[in-house]
Amino acid sequence: MFLVGLSGGIASGKSTVAALLQELGCVVIDADVIARQVVQPCFQAYQRIVHSFGPEILLENGEINREALGSIIFSQPEKRKLLNSITHPEIQKEMLKQILKYFVLGYRYVILDIPLLFETKMLSKFMKHTVVVYCDPQAQLSRLMHRNGLTQTEAEARIAAQMPLAQKVKLADHVIDNSGDAEATKRQVLELHAALEDSLDFLIVRLLAVAATAGVGGLVYFLIQKLV
Repeated sequence: MFLVGLSGGIASGKSTVAALLQELGCVVIDADVIARQVVQPCFQAYQRIVHSFGPEILLENGEINREALGSIIFSQPEKRKLLNSITHPEIQKEMLKQILKYFVLGYRYVILDIPLLFETKMLSKFMKHTVVVYCDPQAQLSRLMHRNGLTQTEAEARIAAQMPLAQKVKLADHVIDNSGDAEATKRQVLELHAALEDSLDFLIVRLLAVAATAGVGGLVYFLIQKLV
């Protein structure tokens, strides 16, 4: 099994691409979904966040008010770093659990939907393929303002808090340009899906797994059986 890192920028259309890949039968592990899970009251990260940011970020039911917390971290870079230092280790642990599950189930590859893939360099080095969902800056700004009901200043601040999309494009192995219409995006996703399905990168990990469980002698026997 190999890993595919899917990233993009806020309002660039990454979720749309992830949904299309899921429709095609791909396994997508969404870091944002896991991020919402690990800040629930039953998780350790919740206590640390409340301790660090104060009870004013809580809703009446005791859950974290994501909008209130978002307003803080997008306007204060040091607070954003603090939050990431609390949540990222917990998110990574949960993602690893899911990756191992799909490896045991025999999947050839898993797509990890990680908004901060290139910002957190520790994760990108484990990806066999990296994919960035791009859209032009004006479309990104307009979509974010409309989607979140933000002013232009607020939207620009949120975009500026992330690595520029143009920079992510230079780091990626594959780029999905979501600046156009839905059909154009879908065609690019189908091309990506075909490339991933045709890849034999999963064989390397499978052979290493066989070597680890059967020993070197067992691996040689396995290869001979495959060749005869």
